[in-house]
Amino acid sequence: MRANLQGCWALVTGASSGFGNDYCHLLAARGCHLVMVARRAEAMQILASTLRAQYGISIEIIPTDLTQAGAAAELFRQTEAAGIRIDILINNAGAGLFGKFTDQTLSKTLEMLQLNMVCVTELTYLYAQQMQQRRAGHILLVSSIAAFQPLPGYAAYSGSKAYILLFGEALHEELKPSGVHLTVLAPGISATAFFEVAGQKDTWYHRLVKMKSRTVAAAGLDALFAGKSSVLPGWMNQLTVFLFRFLPRHWQSKIAGKAMQG
Repeated sequence: MRANLQGCWALVTGASSGFGNDYCHLLAARGCHLVMVARRAEAMQILASTLRAQYGISIEIIPTDLTQAGAAAELFRQTEAAGIRIDILINNAGAGLFGKFTDQTLSKTLEMLQLNMVCVTELTYLYAQQMQQRRAGHILLVSSIAAFQPLPGYAAYSGSKAYILLFGEALHEELKPSGVHLTVLAPGISATAFFEVAGQKDTWYHRLVKMKSRTVAAAGLDALFAGKSSVLPGWMNQLTVFLFRFLPRHWQSKIAGKAMQG
């Protein structure tokens, strides 16, 4: 990872917990100023107080519900109005819903797709255009290991993360000639509140492969500043994805579904 980000501004979505919290710590430790975005203002304020005291950086807090249509454009408008030039965009906010697709509330599924795909696409578009004009910038998109195979129990979620993986890897090539670096991080199961929020209990498989969230976040930033198109942290995750390539897709779906169901 670049050792020094003094004077840079990073916008981190989903900044109130999980990977977002980790990104804020990792970037602040290198002197990067932060725009923190999430729904929970109080959690961000507590984190911001800690980071300001520890690292002496500037932090702007923008409470925003990114599941709502138009939220990305409004966020962009606010950073523009504040005169903040975003050098690093961490598109981290995302959510999952566990259970059969037809058992889920359609409105909740559509909110998830708005957050996981539409908002990420909008924010990437708005800030990438500016970065291209400056011929400099970094964008991290957070996908998932679920992007690599069909995943019963998380059908819409895995579909949304497959979109982010393919979108991001293609965009990496498009943006590279203009000096903008885009990387897709595809975490496996990590020590965050994802499954609790998604409505799934811990399983034996979760406990077997779970990685520390700070380790995963650091791997994402390392790959971003190294100019890689994508990164899948953890040798067990890499081995799983590699071996699945040799299986028929219907077997991938069956095995992945059984593992996630516990």
